[in-house]
Amino acid sequence: MGVNVRLRVRNFSPTPSINNSIKFEYNKSKYHLKDVIVGKIYFLLVRIKIKNMDLEIRRRESTGSGPNTHVETETLAKFELMDGAPVRGDSIPVRLFLSPYELNPTYFNINNKFSVKYFLNLVLVDEEDRRYFKQQVTMYRLGETSS
Repeated sequence: MGVNVRLRVRNFSPTPSINNSIKFEYNKSKYHLKDVIVGKIYFLLVRIKIKNMDLEIRRRESTGSGPNTHVETETLAKFELMDGAPVRGDSIPVRLFLSPYELNPTYFNINNKFSVKYFLNLVLVDEEDRRYFKQQVTMYRLGETSS
């Protein structure tokens, strides 16, 4: 003979920590091809020992569909913003002109076969050569004006 027992389980877990130690702000997420990216990097709390920090523009192209998808990533620009460890309260201004680079507009899923995405990659390298951060941005082409 079996006995039915109601059982209720509550599984509590600690609140996930939010990484607010480094804040990367830039003025917008959509840029035309000749625009300027203006931003600032704030070090609110420095928990990791950073060796250097670079800013990269990366283009990711995907072609094909399903299991036949081919993804190619290319670094178009790379700038060293900082060399050495920051201290709490430091801020680094960022101004990156896009006009010197051969950029194309962002394309999302053209005929389910082709996409082009751009990433503004803030690369923080710590003493153990671990890397952090990536932010997607959208590029667009402005219409030509005849004057």
